[in-house]
Amino acid sequence: MQSVCRCTGISIINGGKHGSGNLDFQEFHVVPASNKSFTQALEMGVAIYQQVRQILKYRNAVYAVGYEGGFAPNLFTNLDALEILAESIKSSPYTFGVDIFFGLDLAANSFKHERGGYQIKDKPAPLSNSDFIKYLIELNKKYRLLILEDPLSEDDWNSWGALSKEIGKEVLVVGDDLLATNPERLKRAISEGVCSAILAKPNQIGSLSEFFSVIAIAKHAGIKTIVSHRSGETNDSFVADLAVGVQSDYVKFGAPARGERVAKYNRLLQIETELFAHG
Repeated sequence: MQSVCRCTGISIINGGKHGSGNLDFQEFHVVPASNKSFTQALEMGVAIYQQVRQILKYRNAVYAVGYEGGFAPNLFTNLDALEILAESIKSSPYTFGVDIFFGLDLAANSFKHERGGYQIKDKPAPLSNSDFIKYLIELNKKYRLLILEDPLSEDDWNSWGALSKEIGKEVLVVGDDLLATNPERLKRAISEGVCSAILAKPNQIGSLSEFFSVIAIAKHAGIKTIVSHRSGETNDSFVADLAVGVQSDYVKFGAPARGERVAKYNRLLQIETELFAHG
């Protein structure tokens, strides 16, 4: 059974401005393989989410949730969080690199160094733009990322282009802060070849007609579309119907926790059941 939409990543651990402040990267995701139905993908995400909770609890780590519903543990580095995810997959019935992969939303604006470059807790000194790109390339080699969202700051267009040239054929490089669901920024990104997907938020650009225009531009150019929730959501699930209606390639709805996230996941489950029951 095919899926109504695929998940770009199910948020498991929150850092940056969405966490407790001790991790630089904003979201650490698990990404189910594309051959899974939405129902299967969500089941996998929930299983890993609960496994991470058990690991954090066993280690006497904080396992309260962050702004997006993912855990906000008291870890020391971003690599610590990735290792927790790796451990959770090893403890699950799923195979890393076959059933499930990693994804990251770096939200790099938040750790852009005031004097240039990027400052993360994994390194003792700020990294220049080129050194940070090398760091991301090595990170991808080690953890085989499928999704890399906002890996660089929103005005660092040259670095976006350099990174996409290096890993864009194997990793979905996603523009969120870079593009802001804005047609002009999207057109520039297409022209300069700086990303391969856009995170599209219907209440970010201002109207549904503008949102539809952005989706059309992306699809025409072969840019993948990811219809996304936003921080500060309500339990309204309309965005799930919207994602199916525009035939979005992916959705991003946060962690499988808290009503405002679960409502959207539940609505997609319902849509998938109804579509394939009559298909």
